[in-house]
Amino acid sequence: MTHSDEISTGLNQRTLKRSIHCTGVGLHSGAKVSMKIKPADPDSGIVFVRTDPRGGQAEIPALWDRVIDTRMCTVIGNGRGVNVGTVEHLLAGLAGAGVDNAVIEIDGPEVPIMDGSAAPFVFLAECAGLEEQSVLRKVLRVRKQIAVGDAQRRATLTPGFGSSYSFEIAFDHPMMKHNTGSLEMDGDAFKTEISRARTFGFLHEVEELRKLGLARGGSLENAVVISGDTILNEEGLRYEDEFVRHKILDSVGDLFLAGHRIIGHFHGWRSGHMLNNKLLHAMFADTSSFELGEITEDDIEPESWNFQPRLVANA
Repeated sequence: MTHSDEISTGLNQRTLKRSIHCTGVGLHSGAKVSMKIKPADPDSGIVFVRTDPRGGQAEIPALWDRVIDTRMCTVIGNGRGVNVGTVEHLLAGLAGAGVDNAVIEIDGPEVPIMDGSAAPFVFLAECAGLEEQSVLRKVLRVRKQIAVGDAQRRATLTPGFGSSYSFEIAFDHPMMKHNTGSLEMDGDAFKTEISRARTFGFLHEVEELRKLGLARGGSLENAVVISGDTILNEEGLRYEDEFVRHKILDSVGDLFLAGHRIIGHFHGWRSGHMLNNKLLHAMFADTSSFELGEITEDDIEPESWNFQPRLVANA
């Protein structure tokens, strides 16, 4: 089986059929960026290549141990000063579209924010088409619970069939005091229920971030902005619980930095990029907590993959 137009079992690795290009601005840098997503060989994973003079053609594998910063986004680097920031939305889109291997050529320090969600990246992958490769996927099966965090924030991985995610957020704000959501990860569920959820922030935080040199490219075109009890975006929210869905989106992208799909269940309680990366560090530090192997039918149970979001509001 070599092409995506043949019957797919979901067991083989996939890449793009052809290269595809996009441009945009970086959320934090404000820099205009041009990016090309290209096909890649089996078992190569996702690799970024900085094509600008500052980058010097540096290659940066999208891996957990290449993460160098988790403030407001996930940044990976090559250890020699060449970095790529805000990788999580693109990685979530590739994971949700079923892409295992790709080369990302980028001429700046940050992935373009697009509309603040992963939907544009899913769209790009669909436009390029998927090529099924003649090599089985490798997966990381969670064998025992791994947990990081404290009473205020927590992230866990537990054994389970398929790849599933759940998340709880709790902000001191009437619109999102306690929201919960869950996702059984397959391509359709991610695309329809998660991919369009945008990054979000409070207006007063945006102003402070800009003083720190961050969020320079942020606007109502690429983020949900909240002021008091008002959504400033003219179109409002895309989902009633868009905030928690975006946190699931971030988690999908952050955990794709494991280098392979994780078979198990992720749960985040007020987690973020830092804890998500700490969770991967904790897993790889304990080799008894996971098993790396080729995917089997037992790892995927499509009949049980139903997205059932729920919204719980506590006064």
